[in-house]
Amino acid sequence: MGRRRTIPDDVALAAVLDLVRRVGPEGVTFAAAAVETGLSGATLVQRYGSRDGMVRAAILLAWDALDARTAELDGTAAPTPRGAVEMLVGLSHGYADADSFADGLLLLREDLRDPVLRQRGAIWGAALERALDRRLDPEGRRGFPLGRMMMAQWQGIVLWWGFEQVRPVEEEVARALSTWCIAAGLAA
Repeated sequence: MGRRRTIPDDVALAAVLDLVRRVGPEGVTFAAAAVETGLSGATLVQRYGSRDGMVRAAILLAWDALDARTAELDGTAAPTPRGAVEMLVGLSHGYADADSFADGLLLLREDLRDPVLRQRGAIWGAALERALDRRLDPEGRRGFPLGRMMMAQWQGIVLWWGFEQVRPVEEEVARALSTWCIAAGLAA
């Protein structure tokens, strides 16, 4: 059976993203991506221009998914500190074990190296910060960047969870951020 001639970009890029997660960005080649996607290496070159362009496009697909998940949670979480915690718990899904967490750090490394991906991360971070601020300090009376502070706390919690893994990540995030809200004088 011959190769399928047409595969939508989102399907091809999802396969490339899986490859990136398994072998790391440096391990991705057009030949390996061709095996994963069922497209020829030449077709991949034509679509994405370069190996780095293909990896970037795959990681941008992951950013699209994160943007969509963040918007979904922003639309459903209560406008309270508890809703802010629920949003970050919802964004913590996907780290079932140390390996999947470490794979995510490989993507983060690429995000920090590539100016396009770095900008995409900054845009997402600003949107998440606004969503959290609406729940933590909706009238802006406290004068502190509570959304940014909660994001930093969340990322620290997830990082330390990667080392300790005493409980599922969602439980650890909920427990620790609820405690943070109490310490910050917010109802949790």
